[in-house]
Amino acid sequence: MRKIYTKNDSLLKKRILKRAGLLFFIGGLAALFYFSFPLLSFHMYLQPAFASQGVTSPIPKATVLNESSIKSLIAQATQSLSGVDYTNAQNWFPSFQQAKATPAVAEYFLNIPSLSIEKAIVSTTNNNLSANLVHYGGTSVPPNKGNAVIFGHSTLPQLYKANDYRTIFANLHTLKTHDTLELVIKDVVYTYEIFEISITDPTDTSFFAQNFDNNYLTLVTCTPPGTTWKRLILKARLKNE
Repeated sequence: MRKIYTKNDSLLKKRILKRAGLLFFIGGLAALFYFSFPLLSFHMYLQPAFASQGVTSPIPKATVLNESSIKSLIAQATQSLSGVDYTNAQNWFPSFQQAKATPAVAEYFLNIPSLSIEKAIVSTTNNNLSANLVHYGGTSVPPNKGNAVIFGHSTLPQLYKANDYRTIFANLHTLKTHDTLELVIKDVVYTYEIFEISITDPTDTSFFAQNFDNNYLTLVTCTPPGTTWKRLILKARLKNE
């Protein structure tokens, strides 16, 4: 007599539940890592770099896990998931409109000697951060007095490539006050000295302010490295040589 064997339905259900539970567990860990990565990145990169520096407004160590910080992290994650294109400089500060003006030069160059960055192109005519650094429209164009604001893309430092504008500012957080920056405009080199480093919220646009008592240069990128949570602001002024 032939015997017919059937699968045990309860055993099959247990296997499905186990696999579903494992998938939920892995998904939960991934979500936890995604939301907490900015904090991890801060402790891995910014805290050691800023430990001996007079950074004006770093992410607070004692309150980094307070309610405000958590809300900020959730907002950052939500914005990342929304598909905002951060290679377009206009999307960094959508509430701040660029002034329309005809620049004196279409492009100039930035040197950062301590980071071995030489002749990085700064465009005054486009907002494409994957192709060049971006001089934000409406801010002063060197060597005129005022505040020249330059945006650059960043990522995890280990992904840095000197010829890739999507990673060019990955090590900007390692710069210190009194380090020098150079702008090359029509073959003339202008040397600036960093006097202030700060970290701000993405909604803070105060660094766009123009001060015409001297020649100022402001570098802006996302921070902590690998995130869009905050903005790293480096301010420099023209050295009198």
